[in-house]
Amino acid sequence: MTTVKIGGVPEHFNLAWYLTLKNGEYKEENINLRWEDYPGGTGAMSEALRAGDIDMAVILTEGIVKDIAEGNPSKIVQIFVETPLIWGIHVAADSDLKSVEDLRGKRCAISRYGSGSHLMAYINAENNGWNLDTDLKFEVIQDLEGAVKALSNGDADYFMWEKFMTKPIVDSGVFRRIANCPTPWPCFVIAVRNELLKANESIVKIILEIINNTTIDFKEIPSIDRMISNRYELKLEDVQEWLTLTEWSQSNLDEATVKRVQQKLIKLDILSEQRPYRDIVKNI
Repeated sequence: MTTVKIGGVPEHFNLAWYLTLKNGEYKEENINLRWEDYPGGTGAMSEALRAGDIDMAVILTEGIVKDIAEGNPSKIVQIFVETPLIWGIHVAADSDLKSVEDLRGKRCAISRYGSGSHLMAYINAENNGWNLDTDLKFEVIQDLEGAVKALSNGDADYFMWEKFMTKPIVDSGVFRRIANCPTPWPCFVIAVRNELLKANESIVKIILEIINNTTIDFKEIPSIDRMISNRYELKLEDVQEWLTLTEWSQSNLDEATVKRVQQKLIKLDILSEQRPYRDIVKNI
């Protein structure tokens, strides 16, 4: 049996992986797929891919495109979630900050440099015409729990994270969401270390076939909304809204999108040079 280690955020987007693992579908194909949660998100998973701590990752598009362009020995093999990620822009509930314009020059909590929360802060700044050199300041907080502490203690002023995962924190009166900022491209992709692709591309293909068989009909699973609500402690009506906004994918990331992501990162001075499509993506 071949062991493959995969990482992802412990969020509702990844329930399909939990279900296929629970059903033993990979073991039926002689694959020991080991899932590891990464609450720290894309920056933490990029580091784990580089170090060989995991072989695969379900990871934010902009983060892994940037890291592969900068030498991460991996390739994107597929889009996982086609629709944009809706990032909520949050402040402490008792904060005096009321609008996005109030955040100009304030301290943004990020999980780590190179993470989605870091990169999306730049996109939000550009969307609002800020000076990227002087109007962005960062405090590294590791994860969602760290963000709660930082905003509550006044160590940071605002925090961007997926809207539905943070909604319980908003509902409980800890955060206040002042705006949304959707990604301008598909939000999650599946990345694989080149080492695994060279040694066992056929195994990667089987893993993708199994997960795709579940995601293609994901919304048709009986009581899927209740399952997500219970597992991730989200309100049922929020899960139902999220399901209407979310589409999974079984296709690869096309060349135009890879070019657009890189051009945006270069414009934001986050990436120094564009890499060819073949260096970022592998169709298997």
